[in-house]
Amino acid sequence: MSLGDERETSGGYGGTGQTRTRLPESSGDVYGGARRGGRSSSRSLVTVVGVVVLLIAAIAFANRGGDDSASPSGDENQPNSSTTAASGTRPVDGKSAGIPGGFARDEQGAQSAAANYAIALGSADMFDKTKRDAILQTIITPSRVSGFESTLDQAYTPAFNKNVGLNEDGSTPTGYTFVSRTSPIGTKATETSANNTTVEVWCSGLLGLAGEGSTNPVTNSWFTITMKLQWTSGDWKIVTHSQKDGPTPVPGDERASSADDMAKAVEEYGGFTYAR
Repeated sequence: MSLGDERETSGGYGGTGQTRTRLPESSGDVYGGARRGGRSSSRSLVTVVGVVVLLIAAIAFANRGGDDSASPSGDENQPNSSTTAASGTRPVDGKSAGIPGGFARDEQGAQSAAANYAIALGSADMFDKTKRDAILQTIITPSRVSGFESTLDQAYTPAFNKNVGLNEDGSTPTGYTFVSRTSPIGTKATETSANNTTVEVWCSGLLGLAGEGSTNPVTNSWFTITMKLQWTSGDWKIVTHSQKDGPTPVPGDERASSADDMAKAVEEYGGFTYAR
């Protein structure tokens, strides 16, 4: 996942190549005086783990065809309503390790599975060995679980935990709230068959430590995850997983929240599960 803080673009408003973020007025800076650009090294390390280590096999595909949806009527530049409208299908009822399961064996079910799996892989639970293994055993196809576990055990080291603001054992420092969340914005199936489906999930992510004096303030990122899913033992499971930066919108002029406001929001607002 691309978790960089600096919003450097080739365009931006008026072709200036710059975007704007408003910081809290009380201090004119973020949390404990951390410069937003200073997070680039730790965010880059997260990128390495999330892209090079966690993503065991990148999915390469050249044919984006196979979309059987009806062509949009009227303006060709308008999206087909079926790509965004809810289907009305009843969401799944089952859960394992807190992750929804029992998805339908169709394109819609695969998209729902991919959205929920993206949330799990981007959660703070991935920094806890026991919880991480439970997640992997739930969403990865059985033949790939041991490989994922072994690789991630080598990635979530004391040095890595410390670099993202945690204690070396992966616990959160006293007085802070650790934030790691992924929120799917939309999904798209690019290849579909009875037993295998490739799904792209466009996401927004949050990462950092909320709390007064934090030098790792919570920042956001945008990325697209591609998952190859296989129908295994009555559900969709991940075979391979990759991701790339963007699409990234231009940040608005909203003022960055204070450390207290951010910590309170994380504690009070729970995450979602998804089913179309």
